[in-house]
Amino acid sequence: MRYGMNLLLWTDTLQDEIRPILDDVKAIGFDAVEIPVFELDVEKYARWGKYLDEAGLARTGVTVRGVDDNPMSPDPQVRKKGIANNNLALDCCRAAGCEALVGPYHSALGYFSGKGPTADEWRWAVDSMRQVAEHAQQAGVMLGVEYLNRFECYLLNTAADGARFCREVNHPNCRMMYDTFHAHIEEKNIPEAIRALKDLVVHVHISENDRSTPGMGNVRWPENFDTLHEIGYNNLMVIEAFGLALERLVPATKIWRRMYAGERQLATDGLNFMKTEVAKRW
Repeated sequence: MRYGMNLLLWTDTLQDEIRPILDDVKAIGFDAVEIPVFELDVEKYARWGKYLDEAGLARTGVTVRGVDDNPMSPDPQVRKKGIANNNLALDCCRAAGCEALVGPYHSALGYFSGKGPTADEWRWAVDSMRQVAEHAQQAGVMLGVEYLNRFECYLLNTAADGARFCREVNHPNCRMMYDTFHAHIEEKNIPEAIRALKDLVVHVHISENDRSTPGMGNVRWPENFDTLHEIGYNNLMVIEAFGLALERLVPATKIWRRMYAGERQLATDGLNFMKTEVAKRW
């Protein structure tokens, strides 16, 4: 098993001020970081790839789409922009040396129509993702599509939704990621949810029910780790926790109070928690 830390705990923009954090994350014992890919600047991500190489950290990228570039919009020009921006995010990932691009880039984050996805919206989302998967294959980057709880999106809310979506996209570079926070909200049966992704899951977010230190809240951790072991998962487990630095993501994350003593303590305790749980099973 490898262990990663999502940099969104500190920042949603790669900037020189966070370079010491990379060294600290490595010193704590992480193998990888998850970097925000919200600025679609390929040259910038190429420079950061060199910094991450120097830090000795593997990496994945995370991105989102909005209303203006919604890949399942009824407007074909908006869908086209969504595909283009997802492809640019993949180009940034390739430049930075990311092995995967994860996140809810299948539809607009935080936008709602007032009902569930229509047949057309589903078809548009599948068609858009198939084109993105083709680009991902060319870029040498795996897609880890993320399902979110119903308060953040309305296209994919459960593991079963995600499994159906990936199978309809039907491309080897379109796979799923699993997030313990969203599953805690939406799934009636955690083991069955994880089993639904058995042949599809390429990435796991370890995220507590309040988005703070993993292992300190109410997520059903034994069921999660037991079933991830059962299906043979053995790739990255990445802590996703949020602080107060994410003004652009507040509409989705709803984080406006501090729920941990400090970022370094959260990362240290979270890594120890993951390693302890994995050691019991793997």
